Amino acid sequence: MRKASFFPLVISGALVAAFGDAPPPPRFSVVEASITDMRTALQQGRVTSHELVQQYLTRIALYEDKLNGIITVNPKALEIADERDRERREKKIRGPLHGIPVALKDNIHTTDMPTTGGALAFDGMVPPYEATLTQNLREAGAVIIAKTSLTELANWVASGMPANYNALVGYSMNPYDPRRDPRDQTFDGRPVMFTGGSSSGVGTNVSFWAANVGTETSGSILSPSNQNMLVGIKPTVGRVSRYGVIPITADQDTPGPMARSVSDAAIMLGALEGAQPDPNDSATTRCPPPPGRDYTQYLKIDALKGARIGIPRAGYYDTVTVPGSREPRRGLSEPVARLMAEAIQVLRAQGAEVVDPANIPSVLARDPAENLLLWNTCGGLEDGKGRDADCSITFKYGMKRDFNAWLRSLGKAAPVKTLTELRQWNIAHQRAGAIKYGQAQLDISDEVELQADRGRYRIDREKDIRLAGTNGIDSAMKMHRLDALLFPGGNGAGIAARPGYPTVIVPFGTIPNGNPQSFPEGFDPKPQPFGVAFTAMACGEPRLIALAYAFEQATKRRVPPPLFP
Repeated sequence: MRKASFFPLVISGALVAAFGDAPPPPRFSVVEASITDMRTALQQGRVTSHELVQQYLTRIALYEDKLNGIITVNPKALEIADERDRERREKKIRGPLHGIPVALKDNIHTTDMPTTGGALAFDGMVPPYEATLTQNLREAGAVIIAKTSLTELANWVASGMPANYNALVGYSMNPYDPRRDPRDQTFDGRPVMFTGGSSSGVGTNVSFWAANVGTETSGSILSPSNQNMLVGIKPTVGRVSRYGVIPITADQDTPGPMARSVSDAAIMLGALEGAQPDPNDSATTRCPPPPGRDYTQYLKIDALKGARIGIPRAGYYDTVTVPGSREPRRGLSEPVARLMAEAIQVLRAQGAEVVDPANIPSVLARDPAENLLLWNTCGGLEDGKGRDADCSITFKYGMKRDFNAWLRSLGKAAPVKTLTELRQWNIAHQRAGAIKYGQAQLDISDEVELQADRGRYRIDREKDIRLAGTNGIDSAMKMHRLDALLFPGGNGAGIAARPGYPTVIVPFGTIPNGNPQSFPEGFDPKPQPFGVAFTAMACGEPRLIALAYAFEQATKRRVPPPLFP
């Protein structure tokens, strides 16, 4: 045995003598590297957490000025990485993200960085406690490297405010076309290609970190994931604790992961979820975690075989005429329709049983009072008090109830004590850049009377769940015995958000960014990303992750942004 093991060493030594020193192994690069790639490299000693953070900080220094996707970089990131490296040398591995840099949306509490919500009034505010999910990430070993930009207060400030604008840092840019919109009517600095929703996926897209945590009330994980060719998991409300997250309404708010692959998003979801219900968030009793909080066990390449996937044609793919109207509405553009037809063919090729159509009953309801498409969320001054009989007050009621409760939780750290004080502060500081687009959403929320309007709120909340859940997703899935519904891009975000149901979105292709003829001569708008979304009923994340992973592996359509190598 000694001779057998010695012989290759002799040969190796002879080769080195003949050809010089062997070349060093290639340097590990964080660009498009998966969490699994990083874990393996860390375990093998090919890279340290310090080196990962340093590479990411270098990329931030190189590209952030072009993208504006960050509000705060953690000044202690390298120090934390060094601590994780020491722990690794001592064989103390905290969890699945040990030494892995990730980012948080800047409405999630950290005590080593400010939490601002993008609002000027909260500039520099360090909360007195951390979000439960922040603690969970630290316990999993993550290095929280930065806080991402967002639409101010998760897009419940002004009805006309563009996505991913806030008073602190302005607009974020999309890496696939990081230019300003040149058209006269929208020439205010906004991007020509939106970054989507209110959770910035920009930094994950260009490898500023491994993955990020967004939050969604209705579309703010799915939309930025769609626009940035990312995988987004919008969990069941209560799957991940909301404690320490600036709220819109607890009825629909949920944090969730955004990553470059289903595998990374699954790892992140397990790290975000608590092993036990959070006593500070009663909704966390809703869905039991999987064994070991390990969602990677559902990453099965053949998961689509035999799966029943429903296509909700009416209103989500094809136009539909609602009661009382003669004109059809909704439906897909031709490029999106072609892309979705291709996605459906992929499902069939992978062995799925496609149920087409599997329409949402409430979308086709002939009673106007029971038709989902005629039941919108109140928003804007036109839906203020006394003008809101035909829309749901859930958001504006929940905002006043839950935002004021959040302010009280801050104690002395709160720069304002109530929603009313925030509105007054904004008006007093308009010259400093507050409320560029007004604050209509805050205004209509603050005029709510929590006691007097409670009965109306309960009626509206029950209707939200009935039309979107009971007579919506639930009915379609049970009627057709479905594993999931397939929605184009973020089109299904609204219906899934109302009952708090999960969705996983996967990159799939690109579509034209608007009408090219609307742009100035010589300006060539680049195509924008587009994904497909799998939706199910409450606590359906394990099955959705399996389906999304099988679809991702069969297609592998993510393309890194070429301008940010």
